[in-house]
Amino acid sequence: MSIESSICGIGLDVGGTKIAGGLVTPEGKIISRRVIPTLPQRGGEAVLQEAFALAVSLRDDALAAGLGVGAVGIGVGELVDLQGNVASAQTIPWRGVQVQERFADLAPAVVEADSRAAAFCEAKFGAGRNHRIFLYVTIGTGIGSSLVLDGVPYAGAHGSSGTLASSPLTTRCAECGAVLRPVLEQISSGPAIVARYNELARRSVANGEEVLGAAAAGDRHAVHVVQTAAEALGATVALLVNVLDPEAIVVGGGLGTAGGVFWERFVASTREHIWSETQRDLPIATAEYANNAGFVGAAALALRKFQPGVTVER
Repeated sequence: MSIESSICGIGLDVGGTKIAGGLVTPEGKIISRRVIPTLPQRGGEAVLQEAFALAVSLRDDALAAGLGVGAVGIGVGELVDLQGNVASAQTIPWRGVQVQERFADLAPAVVEADSRAAAFCEAKFGAGRNHRIFLYVTIGTGIGSSLVLDGVPYAGAHGSSGTLASSPLTTRCAECGAVLRPVLEQISSGPAIVARYNELARRSVANGEEVLGAAAAGDRHAVHVVQTAAEALGATVALLVNVLDPEAIVVGGGLGTAGGVFWERFVASTREHIWSETQRDLPIATAEYANNAGFVGAAALALRKFQPGVTVER
C-alpha cells in the first residue's frame, strides 16, 4: 500500500517527562514525529490541552502529506481500565477525565496503558514479532511491564496488569530488626538514579543521562547507583520470568535502552535470579522501536480497532 493512498494513525505517548507523538502507517512506519515536555505539575487539564494540540499538529502534518487519519491512540503512564478510562493518578492527573471523548473530537480514539501500547508495537513490528509469548519491560520515568500472548498484551481482569515497581516489598533487616519497605521505582527508575546519585555524590545532576555518563567515565558513586539499580530491577524481572515463563524479554524506555553499565548489570542480574536452567538463557533484547514504541503502538491499537479493513502488520 503506498503512503499516498493509505490511512495513517496518530499516536501519543504521554509520560511523566515528555509527550511523544507521531503519524504511523499500518505497517509501523513513522511518517512524522514530535516531542514536547509533559510538565505534569501544571495539572491534568493543561497537559490534556497540550496533548490535544500536539495531535492536531500531527493531523495537519497528515493533511499536508495527503494522508487520511483513521484513528488516534493515546498511551498513558497510568493504569487504564478495560473501557479506556485512566484509573490512577500517580504522575498524570487524568483519573476521572474523559480523555477518549476529548480526542474523539479529532478522530476515533483509544486510550491504553503506555506499557501495553509499547508492547503491542514490539509484538507487531519490533523485537517481539517472532515470539508467541514475551515479556515487555519499560524503564524510564516509571517502570512498567506487559505480558504479550499471541501478539496481544494481556490486560488482566481490570486493566491493571503490568504494575511492576510501584508497591513496597516489606522485609526485615536481619542485623537491626527494622522493618523495610523498599519500592523498586524508588531504586531503579530514571528519577530514582538521579536522586540517589545526587544524595550520595552531593551533586545536582538533572537527568539520568548524566548519571549514566558519569558511570561510564568511572565515577564510583555513579557506578554504585547504576549497578544497584540494575541489580534490583533484574531480580524483579527474573521473578516474572520464573512465574510466567516467557520465550523472551524485550526492554524499552529511555533507561532500558541506554546500554552501558546499566544494561550489562541488568542482564546479568536477571539471569542470576532466574531459578530454572530451562529459562536462564532466554533472549533479552532492547526494543527495536526504542523511545518510539509507545506512540507507534498506540496508533496501531487505534487503527486495529477503528479501521478493521486495514491490516496492522509489518
